[in-house]
Amino acid sequence: MLRPRIVPCLLIHEGGLVKTVRFRDPTYVGDPINAVRIFNEKESDELVVLDIDASANGVEPDFKLIEHLAAECRMPLCYGGGVTTVDQAKRIISLGVEKVALSSAAVANPDLISAIADSVGRQSTVVVIDTRKRTFGSNYDVYTHNGTRKTGLAPTDFAQQAEARGAGEIIVNSIDRDGTLKGYDVGLARQMRAAVNTPLSFLGGAGRLEDIESLIREVGVVGASAGSLFVFKGKYRAVLINYPQPASKEELVQRAMRA
Repeated sequence: MLRPRIVPCLLIHEGGLVKTVRFRDPTYVGDPINAVRIFNEKESDELVVLDIDASANGVEPDFKLIEHLAAECRMPLCYGGGVTTVDQAKRIISLGVEKVALSSAAVANPDLISAIADSVGRQSTVVVIDTRKRTFGSNYDVYTHNGTRKTGLAPTDFAQQAEARGAGEIIVNSIDRDGTLKGYDVGLARQMRAAVNTPLSFLGGAGRLEDIESLIREVGVVGASAGSLFVFKGKYRAVLINYPQPASKEELVQRAMRA
């Protein structure tokens, strides 16, 4: 049975671990390998690693870095960034990564979702949807290439397309909330939950554990992913890798599901 997951998301830029605000101004916060070791110790449910350079620069995944990450990681690992072919996805899985995430390539070539799902399994095929709310009205648009290219797609429509083509999980990333620590866009989360049956994870905006609890309470069984929440501490954003203790995490999930 599926249960809510609390998942740190690490962004890789120029080989280092960074955090962004609304997809801009990447700030170096440490070494990704060291961060993986700390999340191992803290017994994280899962880990998502996204290379924000690869697709934007049109280069293939850094397989050497992926190999190092997978060798260190003692939890399920999802990698995304620069994946444009089935062979790349197969190579990443062969290095010990459990899931391969597609974003820009899935928009440009939706058939790639089906091809990778057929090759490595639906359970290992993830589609990341970066979305921003329109300036006027309540609708959202899908963006690619680190939020620089508007696609003209609605996130609900694209999620349904990804589901139909074999995506085993969809990660919805709010550009507006990224790095703001102001809470998830629960309205967007509800829309996405109503649109598809595929397992969903949400990213962007978590600033407190209470935000995760609220997301699970309002939307149901989802993955609650966060970046800044798990690498910063306090109002001055001191860099400190953190994650709730197992007992606290379980209590949070149970409390949210009972509500």
